[in-house]
Amino acid sequence: MSISFNIIYVVILVCEVAFWVLLFSGFAVRYLIGRKKLSAYMLASVPLVDLLLLVFVAMDLTQGASATFAHGLACAYIGFTVAFGPSLISWADQWFAQKFGGVDSQADEVFGWSAVIEELKLWFRCILAVVITYALLVLIVGFVNDASKTEALHIWFKMPLFTIFFWFLFGPFWRIIFFKRAPKI
Repeated sequence: MSISFNIIYVVILVCEVAFWVLLFSGFAVRYLIGRKKLSAYMLASVPLVDLLLLVFVAMDLTQGASATFAHGLACAYIGFTVAFGPSLISWADQWFAQKFGGVDSQADEVFGWSAVIEELKLWFRCILAVVITYALLVLIVGFVNDASKTEALHIWFKMPLFTIFFWFLFGPFWRIIFFKRAPKI
């Protein structure tokens, strides 16, 4: 039994670590050291992580490698970080501002229709992530232009649809079914 190793998995993991390191160090520089301009540059470099992953995938395929499940995973990773990255950065900024910037914490839990709307917003981000994933997959298939070398990506044209369905089921639909009103004060 031979174990196939694909460097793309390692690159995805490195990109995930780089994303969080840039994110937290950017806010640490802003709130702990007070260097807002340097922090802005560090946070502006976060999307470069996705670009580097995309370049690495393209280089791997240019060198004649067949597309694998890992290449599809890279597309999904990029799709989800592009779609959810801005809201994640905003959340991290609020968290750092509350913990280290002297900003008062805001109420975390949302109730009623506001909660349903928030879940719908997240679901629409999920749809955007899937659209980006599909666009990247189509680009890879067109770039490689050899059906035998992109066969492993076919599963990636199905899996994101399940993601959209289950996200809706356990997101907005769940909030509607278990509708929670704000407590009376």
